[in-house]
Amino acid sequence: MKITKIGINGLKLIKEFEGCKLKAYKCPAGVWTIGYGNTFYPDGRKVKEGDVITQGEADNLLLSILDSFEKSTDSFTIDEISQHQFDALVSFAYNCGVNNLKNSTLLKKVNANPNDPTIRNEFHKWTRSNGVVMRGLVRRRIAEAYLYFMK
Repeated sequence: MKITKIGINGLKLIKEFEGCKLKAYKCPAGVWTIGYGNTFYPDGRKVKEGDVITQGEADNLLLSILDSFEKSTDSFTIDEISQHQFDALVSFAYNCGVNNLKNSTLLKKVNANPNDPTIRNEFHKWTRSNGVVMRGLVRRRIAEAYLYFMK
């Protein structure tokens, strides 16, 4: 069955690692961010200093923005991946960007053989921000790899 929408486990993972902030803040990479790690709004406007949203707006923003990450991940991957694999890849794309997923060895390995155990190592290559290993990214990649291989 072709998977095109993130499941509950993927959504929980994104929410857990992104956290929710209702007032704009600069992320470790120095980018203005709001809600669940959103750097832009559905209309394409970038988040800027001073922006404030409600919890309901944060939840709606996440679901709205996720749609583009789901569509991109679906377009990049073979149809034979499982819900857990799709969820992990959407989380990865949400955090690292769709172009990083599209051009990654991670994606090449997924499309060659989604059950290749070396895929776990590919997640772990994406733990740096501005050249520095970030503990939060290490934890997130471990969680994504775990979700990817969940049965």
